[in-house]
Amino acid sequence: MTPKSGVFLLGACITAIAGVGSVFELSSGTPDLGTLNTSIILALSIPLTVLFFVVAVQDTRANMK
Repeated sequence: MTPKSGVFLLGACITAIAGVGSVFELSSGTPDLGTLNTSIILALSIPLTVLFFVVAVQDTRANMK
């Protein structure tokens, strides 16, 4: 794994944690950041998690050849 792959994997982990936290905040009924901000974080974190993970895997595979 290259350092660049590690950065993308770190981004995937952070955005996944933000998404899970947003789900818990929204399910509590009164999110600390407000419903709109927490919903935006959730909506952005899902595709970013997938994107970062896919890019990390592709970069690792490209550097293994």
